[in-house]
Amino acid sequence: MPPTPEQFPFISVAGHPYERGVQYGRAAVDRVRKSAAMYGQTLVTLGYDAMARTRLIAAFAKEIEAYGPHYIEEMRGIAEGAGVPLEDIVMINARTEVVAKARAEKQKAAELEPGDGCTGALVLPERSATGNLLHGQNWDWRAECAETSIVLRVRQEDGPDMLTFVEAGGLARSGLNSKGVSITANYLESDRDFTQLGVPLSLIRRKVLEQEHFALAMKAVATTPKSCSNNIMLGMAEGFGIDFECTTDEAFPIYPGTDDLIVHANHWVSEVALCKLQDTGRASTPESQYRDWRVRRLLNKREALTRDDLRAAFFDDFGTPYSVCRPPRQNSHDNLSASVAMVVMEPAVGEMDVVPMPALNRVYTRYSLTAEPEVFTYGQTADAR
Repeated sequence: MPPTPEQFPFISVAGHPYERGVQYGRAAVDRVRKSAAMYGQTLVTLGYDAMARTRLIAAFAKEIEAYGPHYIEEMRGIAEGAGVPLEDIVMINARTEVVAKARAEKQKAAELEPGDGCTGALVLPERSATGNLLHGQNWDWRAECAETSIVLRVRQEDGPDMLTFVEAGGLARSGLNSKGVSITANYLESDRDFTQLGVPLSLIRRKVLEQEHFALAMKAVATTPKSCSNNIMLGMAEGFGIDFECTTDEAFPIYPGTDDLIVHANHWVSEVALCKLQDTGRASTPESQYRDWRVRRLLNKREALTRDDLRAAFFDDFGTPYSVCRPPRQNSHDNLSASVAMVVMEPAVGEMDVVPMPALNRVYTRYSLTAEPEVFTYGQTADAR
């Protein structure tokens, strides 16, 4: 029987961007270096020498600095704290875009990356047992990212505090802030991808978590130019949620249904979007159609939903190994793909529960904007029925 996966390290930082970065890099040094080595090796495998790698990443560093100079300052701090070059940290934060640009330059590249996944869900307060909005997802990616991810708490002097699950060295992925804004994101593909250079997706997620108001969080998602498609789900503690299916230059909103839920996997749903673009991701995520159907079906078996109900839906193994909860399986490429983490959030109370490798594990940690982490076992907490 495989050992229980290790819980994700918790790192709390404060101060100005560079100071926060140094604290982050020092606290997560081993995981930052593993993350940098993993994505750096992808470029090496594609045939990039050190000079070509620097040239490729420099273009994205320039784009990030134009979007927000403080992001590069924080990355400089992470690099200093972890003892790695700045370009390694830029690579971690722009890995989707960097690897895709490399694919365009090296035609063999498309065969080297695993299929991304993710199944996300949002529950409006009308369906929540606590009366608070619930928001979560499974993140499907490289199995080895279970050893390169962390949970980061950022205490800001000039904005809301943030809590995010992220690959070590990254600025944000899934998370929430002290103003009640929450975010998850899912992979999408379209025929408009990589026809322009836009802001890396991880920086858009970070921008969302920096916002004092939900309207500005929506603006950051819907109006920022992107290099590629992505699905971004936003929650508002006051009781609203919306999903944006984004391509490079357009965002298509999806609202909660009559069941007060939003559920999204990895295929385009918006009828307006499908009239305007081609969904090119079906081959890499063929099971997407039934993953979102399964989650919605399971959630609708109960009237008043808890965090444990969201977990139960995300643990679903229907169609395994092509399931909502993906066990480590050989991908079509030379790597293992898995549900790396399950994230369940209740933004009104500033809490985020994270399960490492959920297909192998039922132990999770509750991280908080205000308290120290606590470890629980699924079905044995106050969230259980």
